[in-house]
Amino acid sequence: MAGLSTPHQLDHPTTFAAAVLTDGNRALVMVIGVVALAALVVAGVLVRQVLAAGEGTDSMKKIAAAVQEGANAYLARQLRTLGVFAVVVFFLLMLLPADDWNQRIGRSVFFLIGAAFSAATGYIGMWLAVRSNVRVAAAAREATPAEGEPEKDLTAVSHKAMKIAFRTGGVVGMFTVGLGLLGASCVVLVYAADAPKVLEGFGLGAALIAMFMRVGGGIFTKAADVGADLVGKVEQGIPEDDPRNAATIADNVGDNVGDCAGMAADLFESYAVTLVAALILGKAAFGDAGLAFPLLVPAIGVITAMIGIFAVAPRRSDRSGMSAINRGFFISAVISLVLVAIAVFVYLPSTYADLDGITDAAIQGKSGDPRILALIAVAIGILLAAVIQQLTGYFTETNRRPVKDIGKSSLTGPATVVLAGISIGLESAVYTALLIGLGVYGAFLLGGTSIMLALFAVALAGTGLLTTVGVIVAMDTFGPVSDNAQGIAEMSGDVEGAGAQVLTNLDAVGNTTKAITKGIAIATAVLAASALFGSYRDAITTGARDVGEKLSGDDAPLSLMMDISQPNNLVGLIAGAAVVFLFSGLAINAVSRSAGSVVYEVRRQFREKPGIMDYSETPEYGKVVDICTRDALRELATPGLLAVMAPIFIGFTLGVGALGSFLAGSIGAGTLMAVFLANSGGAWDNAKKLVEDGHHGGKGSEAHSATVIGDTVGDPFKDTAGPAINPLLKVMNLVALLIAPAVIDFSYGDDKNIGARVLIAVLAFLVIACAVYISKRRGIAMGDEGNAERTAKSPDPAVVS
Repeated sequence: MAGLSTPHQLDHPTTFAAAVLTDGNRALVMVIGVVALAALVVAGVLVRQVLAAGEGTDSMKKIAAAVQEGANAYLARQLRTLGVFAVVVFFLLMLLPADDWNQRIGRSVFFLIGAAFSAATGYIGMWLAVRSNVRVAAAAREATPAEGEPEKDLTAVSHKAMKIAFRTGGVVGMFTVGLGLLGASCVVLVYAADAPKVLEGFGLGAALIAMFMRVGGGIFTKAADVGADLVGKVEQGIPEDDPRNAATIADNVGDNVGDCAGMAADLFESYAVTLVAALILGKAAFGDAGLAFPLLVPAIGVITAMIGIFAVAPRRSDRSGMSAINRGFFISAVISLVLVAIAVFVYLPSTYADLDGITDAAIQGKSGDPRILALIAVAIGILLAAVIQQLTGYFTETNRRPVKDIGKSSLTGPATVVLAGISIGLESAVYTALLIGLGVYGAFLLGGTSIMLALFAVALAGTGLLTTVGVIVAMDTFGPVSDNAQGIAEMSGDVEGAGAQVLTNLDAVGNTTKAITKGIAIATAVLAASALFGSYRDAITTGARDVGEKLSGDDAPLSLMMDISQPNNLVGLIAGAAVVFLFSGLAINAVSRSAGSVVYEVRRQFREKPGIMDYSETPEYGKVVDICTRDALRELATPGLLAVMAPIFIGFTLGVGALGSFLAGSIGAGTLMAVFLANSGGAWDNAKKLVEDGHHGGKGSEAHSATVIGDTVGDPFKDTAGPAINPLLKVMNLVALLIAPAVIDFSYGDDKNIGARVLIAVLAFLVIACAVYISKRRGIAMGDEGNAERTAKSPDPAVVS
């Protein structure tokens, strides 16, 4: 990081005045916009294919309808809540510095568009998933022959069910890349050279909504899942999706609002934010070409994502459904690399001197070929996605040693299961973080002595990884759809024998795809955050120049930006890492409280309705859905306020150098923490599946109970706190990018105002402190008004835990 302030670089400040959107680039961006619209058309075709499949029996349809109703109700309430928040931020963005009011208004308007696109991506993913799940279950049901019928071709049935599930994910993938590319293209077409500044608002809108959907959906899904497992599996000894468990509908709803809606919004904002950083840096590093080339790479990814989605066609020779999915992913990745190579050599000039719109002498005078830099940087991103996919699969797949080791540890009890899972998570985090770090550093080295070229290469690596996002989103949505299909089958009792086995196999594949996509999502988050970090550096440079500060000397903001020998910067670095830990703790604690409420409610129903166990009484599913909805919406505010206010507090308290260190600390700690949480949770989940498949005692054994407990620990790890760190990093980077000019204005030059800095810092601190205090003061909400009193009086250990 010391390289950010070398004297040679400080002598050549970057200026953007010469960069323009040429007529040729405008035409190219229009074509890219058409490609984005084509992705939405393909999504429509896939929707029709999915909905054309049969829905199964009346019982299956009834259960699916209940899941649809719960998911729609939750997301509608969540989006109403977030709508108020979005309007407030819209006006707050107007107060932040910009070159003119055109930029301010555009930034705020596209903040709302980014938020709307992010919410729409999540909602569409959920809407189709809750309709696809019953169709997958119905397709699997065909594997069980009716009386007098011959045995069915299980391979053909499995392939049909898998196609429905994966093409559901394909719809979400197409909306993710289509809306992301469409939004960025529109901004570039309307605002031309001002596009990067306006895109900051677009990226912030996408990131904020994604973080809230990730946190809220994660709390909902894991509260229901943990509560259902602890009472149903452990205490009552009934299967996971047994209809006698009052939390089963909420659990299935949660899969959709957490994994489908949450992950879709998460990857959409990764897409948007990476494009924001790439265009900001591309404008400086590649001039005119930098306003179009960062869009050209993901546009190629849209085309190859279409190919990859349709390439996932299972074959009889495949060992499992994962083979077909891997094939589609790698076909997409290889074609992307070939097409990017063609685009690079057709579009970019062969020397840096031929790049128009650049005034940075270090770049203009650089020897070498910009096409080679661009191609290698993009290739690094594509290769990183492929390697992380394999590495994550190794630590989470049921047929690999790490998960088998957890299964063996179940023979000695829950404690050893938990320890084994934590160990795997910690170890895997190191390897994944090193891979991501090597990818970032490898791209960085491509820039040579030019820091701006080096940072742009990191951003291009991010766009390279984006070429795989369409298939990645499809892989992720496949997981909850197959999980829900198994739940509907078990609750209805209409899918047995071979059909049930088909769904079990698909669910195991889904667990692996969810773990893999979380690993790749973390990589996209780190690359995007690293590129935004470079954009932050540029904002400091520009802001310092605007207030007349020299870019060298002891008081220069840039020269002190990452000097860790400065105490304020060291404090900022520690604070950045600490926020990641506090954020994760708050999210996991929220799941714990909400899951406690679910446990109380499900126990109450078993106690007050003894007929539930012999099917003479029906559980009140709606009450658990209401508890999860209320708690999720109540709990998501605190982590969100922390993400927004922490960089404001650090920036206005300790300065822009400390804020840069804060971002570096959060990226480092966030990378390790996110991988640790995701892989531990995924390994525990699949270890449970391993035991359920008959290993180490099978269902109902002590080993099974041990892995269920490990899975309940891992649920908030992998589906709440871990994935939410991705948008957290990008929200904090974007907030820092947006406030950097204001921090400099109040800290240097004629507008220096220590009083304003202190006031803003105190207000930010009070917001954080109050939010955390209120969150920590919350107790477990009971399922009904009298439950708390009965619980306090009852000596029954089944009531009090």
